[in-house]
Amino acid sequence: MGANSKIEWTTHTFNPWWGCTKVSEACKHCYAEAWAKRVGQNVWGPKPERRFLSDNHWRQPLKWNRDAEGAAERPRVFCASMADVFEDRDELLETRDRLFDLIEATPNLDWLLLTKRPQNVARLARWTDNWPDNVWLGTTVELQTRADELLPYLESIPAKVRFISAEPLLGPLNLKKWLGSTIDWVITGGESGPKARPASPLWFRDLHAQCMEREVAFHFKQWGDWAPGDGINLLTAKRTATAKAADGTEMIRIGKKLAGRKLDGQEWDQLPQWVAT
Repeated sequence: MGANSKIEWTTHTFNPWWGCTKVSEACKHCYAEAWAKRVGQNVWGPKPERRFLSDNHWRQPLKWNRDAEGAAERPRVFCASMADVFEDRDELLETRDRLFDLIEATPNLDWLLLTKRPQNVARLARWTDNWPDNVWLGTTVELQTRADELLPYLESIPAKVRFISAEPLLGPLNLKKWLGSTIDWVITGGESGPKARPASPLWFRDLHAQCMEREVAFHFKQWGDWAPGDGINLLTAKRTATAKAADGTEMIRIGKKLAGRKLDGQEWDQLPQWVAT
């Protein structure tokens, strides 16, 4: 975490604090919660206090901003991988305001604010109809019910770029109502981790087709721990389990690295069309 992130769709990550509370099926096997526990941080759930970070940590984006001046490609900063910027807690008010100050002070960085609580954005964000050009707003929609519930809130916010993370994808999504008008970018992928749930290849293919039809940028992040039984080198893959996807495809558990991130033989790393380089 931090500079030069391993997350495929961002350049850096920045966390104004650590900690969150689970709100949906996508949170069930939260990687951030597991990571926090591994390093001895009790910051998850409604009762524990959040962990706030040092001034040195807060100076990092200022350096990234200086380094990005005149660069060929604008760095993207994912905020927050270990928290939710729009979690509504009194103890976060001051630090969230500090984050907004930092965003305004770093115009050479594109800030990707990904939240599972878009219903809180209008009330907790500093901006109303004057969102900075370097703020992209996204929400996680892992199921159709979540898309139907959350995307009207995203639609109401006039951010320069609005995106969704359909990761982990847990069911088919029909986003045609919002693609190209509300949604400028779709990130999707399967679940990883010891309790990962397999995703049907059909869900990803259909989501990709919807994006291509509406000329919306599509990013396939990963298969996750599970991959289709075809198109994988099964001679070298150590299979720990098998399962049937919703469309009948045999899925094998071979781990994120071996499963890779190609969808039908191609990596999809598209970005919103307006992005200046």
